[in-house]
Amino acid sequence: MSENGTPHGEVVGTGSNGYGASAVRLDQGHIEGTGGLPERFENPGLPPHVARMADLDEKAAKRAEKQVATLFGLSSLATVGFIIAFFAIDKESSTYIPGIGDASLYNVVIGVLMAVALLGVGVGAVHWAKTLMPDAESVEYRHPQRAKDEDRQRVVSELTAGGDKAQLGRRPLIKYSLLGALALPPITLVVPLVAGLGPVPKDALSKTIWKKGDRLVRDPERTPIRADQVTIGSVFHVLPESIKDSEHVLEDKAKAAVLLMRLNPEDIKPKKERDWGHEGIVAYSKICTHVGCPVGLYEQQTHHLLCPCHQSTFDVTQDCKVIFGPAKRPLPQLKITVDSEGYLVADSAFREAVGPSFWERGSA
Repeated sequence: MSENGTPHGEVVGTGSNGYGASAVRLDQGHIEGTGGLPERFENPGLPPHVARMADLDEKAAKRAEKQVATLFGLSSLATVGFIIAFFAIDKESSTYIPGIGDASLYNVVIGVLMAVALLGVGVGAVHWAKTLMPDAESVEYRHPQRAKDEDRQRVVSELTAGGDKAQLGRRPLIKYSLLGALALPPITLVVPLVAGLGPVPKDALSKTIWKKGDRLVRDPERTPIRADQVTIGSVFHVLPESIKDSEHVLEDKAKAAVLLMRLNPEDIKPKKERDWGHEGIVAYSKICTHVGCPVGLYEQQTHHLLCPCHQSTFDVTQDCKVIFGPAKRPLPQLKITVDSEGYLVADSAFREAVGPSFWERGSA
């Protein structure tokens, strides 16, 4: 017996339908339920529906319609302003913002306009739903997972009539302003993606400053190299002599760096490689064709060039063919010869693009 005189295991406070209506104390022992559920639960009811102003007054509904259209229109105008500002404002200009200090005028303007464009759509949609779309409360009883065929057809009909319930037919001003507000804001995401990547490089990344007659000079000494100074097994890091006149030294150096080596002519297999060299002296781009790392490791016994970044390996005896690693193209060869004083010079510019491949890479 429990303290209140009820036998252990008996449900306390059983209601009229036979299902426990009162809580059971934890010290009452094991409780055995009946294993059933009522066919329906009692409807808790809903508070009385409160009509909105737009439901009672057509003037209020028209006013709400204009407010929604204004928000959508503001979103469209902000998008147009964003596009204009994106191209018109100087990216180097700045402005003073109280509490923040100097800031980029370009970033501030396009940031604010993008926020207004997206916020206008969101606030307009919420205001539309709150003031004009149906807000009648309804109670739906639980039913088996698959509804009856007539209920399923009813749902399809209600979804089909969604446009009528949203009053798109009665509110053409909202319909057309919504089309503009939804169509234009995505442009604020597309424009920076397409135009903000900067100008298309065309062949700027492919061409170097090498030209016919350019002397090969040591890097960093910038001293010219005579053919008799290049012995078998040696390797020189070289640049074109014209690098001294470059306005963009680092950019030009990054593309024009070359490795100079001398091999026994009999070890060189391709005829093109021998013809483009001079008595076994060959020059190849130092820029790896994988991701542009400097190929700076030369193994003189095997005549292999190794990129230290991802271990791409090039065989100098086979026109710098890739024999290992992720690189997909051989290193481009620079055609060389000697001038009247015996100094090594370029016989032409690179005949193919140097460095890694990219989708809009032009030919050199």
